[in-house]
Amino acid sequence: MSAENMQVRWFRFQFSSPVHLYQNGTDQNEGQMPEYQGRTEFLRDDIANGSVALRIRDIRLSDKGQYNCFFESRTFYQEALLELEVAGLGSAPLISVEGYQDGGIRVVCRSAGWYPEPEVIWRDSSGRHLLSLSETKSRGANSLFDTEYSIILQENANQNLSCWIRNFRLNQAKESVIYISDSFFPGVNPWMVSLSVLLPILLGAVAFTLYRLKLESK
Repeated sequence: MSAENMQVRWFRFQFSSPVHLYQNGTDQNEGQMPEYQGRTEFLRDDIANGSVALRIRDIRLSDKGQYNCFFESRTFYQEALLELEVAGLGSAPLISVEGYQDGGIRVVCRSAGWYPEPEVIWRDSSGRHLLSLSETKSRGANSLFDTEYSIILQENANQNLSCWIRNFRLNQAKESVIYISDSFFPGVNPWMVSLSVLLPILLGAVAFTLYRLKLESK
């Protein structure tokens, strides 16, 4: 098959406005959709075997949807449809301890850059799912999802807590783990314990001294 005698046109909405056009042995940039300029490449290495693949770089959410591939040579032409799905695998979860609340400690898990909306799960050291206190998913200027999940963890001696985030479309997940020890939880201050014991004794001594002074003044 001679590349000089064929046309490969990838387009979306209008035949006359291609995503990429390969014709007469060269790439034709004239008339290309502006949003694809500088981002497409026609893969020529396997043309002889009938492969007319297109590579799109710097994928955006707006790229998802239907594409038409039109192939024509001197003796043959064919058209096919392709549905492009877009997915984004976000950042590794960042877990932070952010103070005391409701008798426990508040732990927050944050991650950014997911598409579509991911699944977020807290798990303990045994793999059991834990209920979140709050769940926030927002979309930034790039339309990707940012997540923020918080949980209140009650005192439970020495355990691992994990934040697990999954992109179901890619069937891939990212997970981070934090080790929570008893030292994270508010305990009784030893100084306060001593004060609670000594204060009644001191008050009793003061009262006894005042009573003796009162007796001696009579």
